[in-house]
Amino acid sequence: MKKRILIAPLNWGLGHSARCIPLINALIAHHFEPIIASDGAALLLLEKEFPELQTIALPSYGVSYPKKGHHFKLKLFQNSPKLMKAITAEKKATASIIKAFNIDGIISDNRLGVHSKEVPCVFVTHQLQVLSGNTTWLSTKLHQKIIRRFNECWVPDNLGDHNLSGVLGHVNMHEMPIKYIGPLSRFEKKTTPMKFDVLVLLSGPEPQRTLLEGKLLNDFKNFNGKVVFVMGRVEKQQHISEEKHITIYNYLTSKELEKVINESALIVARSGYTTIMDLTKLSKKAFFIPTPGQFEQEYLAKRLTDLGYAPSCNQGDFNLEKLTVISEYKGLNAMNYDVNYKKLFHLF
Repeated sequence: MKKRILIAPLNWGLGHSARCIPLINALIAHHFEPIIASDGAALLLLEKEFPELQTIALPSYGVSYPKKGHHFKLKLFQNSPKLMKAITAEKKATASIIKAFNIDGIISDNRLGVHSKEVPCVFVTHQLQVLSGNTTWLSTKLHQKIIRRFNECWVPDNLGDHNLSGVLGHVNMHEMPIKYIGPLSRFEKKTTPMKFDVLVLLSGPEPQRTLLEGKLLNDFKNFNGKVVFVMGRVEKQQHISEEKHITIYNYLTSKELEKVINESALIVARSGYTTIMDLTKLSKKAFFIPTPGQFEQEYLAKRLTDLGYAPSCNQGDFNLEKLTVISEYKGLNAMNYDVNYKKLFHLF
């Protein structure tokens, strides 16, 4: 009988669920039975990717972003009672799921309440240090306290200087069994003719995703070349529209998105960690616009710019002229890393 592993990504943009796709495929390949638990768009994405698997809706964290980035920390503080309530409900739901589905192990991607002393539990994160400006020490301490409740912490990055997460994923936590499992991506690099000059890849929480969508649609009306927009809105039906030189999709499945990224000369995207892992795997040229007020994305974008891999700028400062510097940057280069999943899954 196959062991059942509960895999639960956070619904905060699509990055957490997207990077769980290779983990789910690996579990299936190693004769486990994954059971998926999440909420909202993250759950919907995985239901579309794995229609044959059991899925369960978890309580929503219901955290929203402010319209102005500098209000981000305040908004998060205001949301904290709602967040704590959701985590408590999540713990209760997890206990019920373990009993109802005979769960043998848990993989939680940043879902803080999905753990139990009854079964081996893994926490997946690239943030061993949580940047929050002058409160970084506190947010990091709180996050590390949560991580210690799990049996292992899997960091989707390389150990050593050649890595993607920088200070986020590389700190001393001797008392915690940390495993660096290499960058995770659902995609494969394909040699294909370039069909699009620019792919605009939107993602992340509202209302910032919609604000960037409106700005970039307006900017790219004046672009001289073929553009494709993937809006990052996972809905029941896929919608495609065309407007002169711009093709617009509300969302794409993994296979479709892999094809479009491979066929695009330049990617304009948020500097979310999963997006960076994906574009690195496909060795793409990129321009990053971090989510306003999100310290993690601002750090990652600046780091890649400083290292000479990809230019970036603040959301309010973006214009088409910014893209002219692309040739001065070397682009992202694949970090080939073979995960020993048999050894990794030995915990279960």
